[in-house]
Amino acid sequence: MDEIKKTEIICPSDVFLKIIKGKCKTTIIVLIEQGRNRFSEIKRTLPTISERMIAKQLMELEKDGIIVRKVFQEVPLHVEYFLTAYGESIYPIVRDMRKWGYEYLNHLDTQGNNESH
Repeated sequence: MDEIKKTEIICPSDVFLKIIKGKCKTTIIVLIEQGRNRFSEIKRTLPTISERMIAKQLMELEKDGIIVRKVFQEVPLHVEYFLTAYGESIYPIVRDMRKWGYEYLNHLDTQGNNESH
């Protein structure tokens, strides 16, 4: 009985959602996988997201072991982000989840157009 009180019951799906929850985190994962792995490239692709928010999401993804930050000691100094093994394993799930999201938005758009006729 005491062991049950000490053990927090965790839902694995909630762990996954906690990792990817955040402003454009899934898009950032996709961009890094596609080779757009410098901060400036990510910012250019996500112009409606503040630099501060992008930096926050990158730090969280790094803290969670999804990406790794590599600093290149050259002039000018630059930083690139890469998916870790966990990041590589999450990528197909994120890709499929985003595909479903696009399909759902299309469904809503089509549904809305059908209602007007």
